Amino acid sequence: MSDTEEDSTCSDSCWPINEDWLMEVLKKHHEVRSGISISEFKVRQGCQDGVNNLSDILAVSVVYEFAKDGDDGGVRQSLDIVIKLLPQDPFSRYFVTEAQFDLREIKFYTSILPDLMAFQEQYFPKEQGNGMVVSVPTCFYTQYAPGCGGSAQLSLASPDAPESILVLEDMRSLGFKGANFTAGLTLGQTEAAIRAIVTIHALSLGLKIKRKVDLNEKYPFLFQTTRATESYQQLVEQGMPQLTKFLERTPGYTNELKALTKIRPKTKQLIETLLQPIEPMGLITHTDFWCNNLLFRSESDRTDSCTILDWQMVTYSRPTNDLALLLISSIPSSTRRQHTDRLLDLYYGALKSYCLKMDVDIEADLGYSRNKMDCEYRQSLLLALLLCIGSVDIAIGNAAAEQRLLDVLRDFNEEGILGLEGCVA
Repeated sequence: MSDTEEDSTCSDSCWPINEDWLMEVLKKHHEVRSGISISEFKVRQGCQDGVNNLSDILAVSVVYEFAKDGDDGGVRQSLDIVIKLLPQDPFSRYFVTEAQFDLREIKFYTSILPDLMAFQEQYFPKEQGNGMVVSVPTCFYTQYAPGCGGSAQLSLASPDAPESILVLEDMRSLGFKGANFTAGLTLGQTEAAIRAIVTIHALSLGLKIKRKVDLNEKYPFLFQTTRATESYQQLVEQGMPQLTKFLERTPGYTNELKALTKIRPKTKQLIETLLQPIEPMGLITHTDFWCNNLLFRSESDRTDSCTILDWQMVTYSRPTNDLALLLISSIPSSTRRQHTDRLLDLYYGALKSYCLKMDVDIEADLGYSRNKMDCEYRQSLLLALLLCIGSVDIAIGNAAAEQRLLDVLRDFNEEGILGLEGCVA
């Protein structure tokens, strides 16, 4: 990312960031009305690791002095934030607002996350050091105003403000980095991602069971099955012809192409069926859980930490849907083939352990065994493949990603998944 001084915009399409607006964000962050003075700030394009079609992203570094009431002088501090805005491209903007991707992510940070954090504090006090960490960026500010004019001014109060603004902590300033999609995740990164998502899964399941909460009713903004099916089906219809042409010119994949041709008329029904949660294990899922929505940091004990980004598709669904998408889209074929059972063991063990601490026995109380998770995971693999087909343009043209996709198709065909054997209950 190239740094650009604040008082000129990053480009013609960037939203202007001004000192008054940043001042209001800092006041909200520190929960004060005064005592803050900004020394300097810089704005740069924030999408470092590729294109983000659901948001325009800016990264801002601000240096300021903060003096609490009664203090003689201010303390010099710095803050790095990411600002997510609606895309400027009219087609992308319509796609985002019509499907409410922007609202859904804002609601994750302002509604779901606070509930999960409060519930976590009840069963997992911080002083216990249990290692259960909710791994998402801190949210500093949100704004949502449907139907506004979309003025290019970042005013906190103006009725002409952009329809949605989400201000998050820039995790890269804390040493987190994006993954290498071409190389795929390391085994350690994959384990870190699983530890991160199982926390969200376990807390949402615990909240549902212990508080007797209907999560779909409590969070009506979740990506509902009908709307999600329509969105994903549109992507599959765009991606399937591209994948077909790719397979037609790739020797040795005739059988896989035939299997996909048989599946093609059924994809909408398959997506709708596979998105449906299997009770009582329905819970909050990310549903776009792949490496480009994850950041990683190496810790002193030689383990990796993972932070989960981009919650625009948060859904009430099956936990195995997140696992399947991660494992077929984001890790090398050798890792997937050799370590899938181990990674599923890691997930199941953590889910069982966390739920037991919430007085929920997923085996005795919910009838969820490791074997049952395997069956649901096998079904989720087909949904994950369809989602990958919907974004196949990411892989085509990238030799390593192409081979990873070909390996998945070959394995799924040999295992009967492309033949729908055991994939749909």
